[in-house]
Amino acid sequence: MAVSGHMLEVNLGNFQEAVIERSRQVLVLVDFWAPWCAPCRALGPILEKLAAEMDGAFVLAKVNSDENADLSRQYQVRGIPAVKAFRGGKVVDEFTGALPEPAVRRFIEKHLPAPGDDLHIQALDAIAQGRAAEAESLLQRVLGLNPKNDPARLALAHLAIQQDRPADAQAQIDAMSPTFQLETEVEGLKALLEFIETVRNAPPMAELESAIAHEKGDARAQAMYQRSLLLLLQKQETAALDQLIEMVERHKNYQDGLARKTILKIFALQGNQGPLVERYRSLLSRALH
Repeated sequence: MAVSGHMLEVNLGNFQEAVIERSRQVLVLVDFWAPWCAPCRALGPILEKLAAEMDGAFVLAKVNSDENADLSRQYQVRGIPAVKAFRGGKVVDEFTGALPEPAVRRFIEKHLPAPGDDLHIQALDAIAQGRAAEAESLLQRVLGLNPKNDPARLALAHLAIQQDRPADAQAQIDAMSPTFQLETEVEGLKALLEFIETVRNAPPMAELESAIAHEKGDARAQAMYQRSLLLLLQKQETAALDQLIEMVERHKNYQDGLARKTILKIFALQGNQGPLVERYRSLLSRALH
C-alpha cells in the first residue's frame, strides 16, 4: 500500500510492478529493513525525508526483510539496512548500513537525470532528422539549465562545424571541462578544426595534384598533406588515408612525422574503432616498418 506519494510498502506480490516496471521510468530505491534493526530506524527517516524533499525524483520502496525472505535471498541481502538502486529494471548501485544524510543524498543524486537531459534527447532526435536550428535551440536551453553539460556542448560544436562556424565550435570546446576535453570524440573534433584551418588557404585540388606529380622533397610532401585533408573534408576518408599512407612511405620524417600524426587524428575522428581504423592501422604499421 502507498505510505506517501513517493514511498511504497513492497512485497513479493507487487515487486515486479512497483520496482522493476516502475524503474523503467524513474529511479527506485529499495530499502530492505526490519522493525528490530536499530540502523534501519536511523536510515529510514533520512530516506523518507529525501523522498519527500525531492518530490518524485525517485521512488522509495520499503521491503520488510523479515516478511519477504524470498526477495532478500533473490537480491542477496546479507545485512540490513540494505539499499539497492534500480534503473531500467535492474540494480545499478547499492549500499549497506546507515549512512549519514549527506552520503545518502550523494548516492541518490548521482543516479538522477541531470537538468535538461530530456531536452538533450529531443535535440539529438532533431539532429538525426536534419532539424539543425531546432536542435541548436534545444541544446542552448540545456546549457541554460546546466552550463556544465559537456555532451550538450559537444553536440553544439558538431552543429557549428556542419554550418561552417569553426570559431563557435572552438568556443564550445574551450568551455568543456578539462577532463571531458580528453574524450576521444572531443580529440577528434579538435583535429577536424585543425584540418579546416590548415586547408583554408590551400591551393585548388588540381594544383595540388600537379605539385605531387612534378615536385620533390618538402614541396611534394606539403601538397600530399593538403590534398589528403581536402579529401577528408569532402568525406573521402579512404582516399585521404591512402594519400597519407603514401606520404608515410615516401616522406616519413616530414615535419616530425606529420603524416603518421594526421592518420592517428583521423582515427580519433572515427572513434578509434571500426573497419576503416583497423584496416589503416595495419597499413600504417607496415608503412612505418
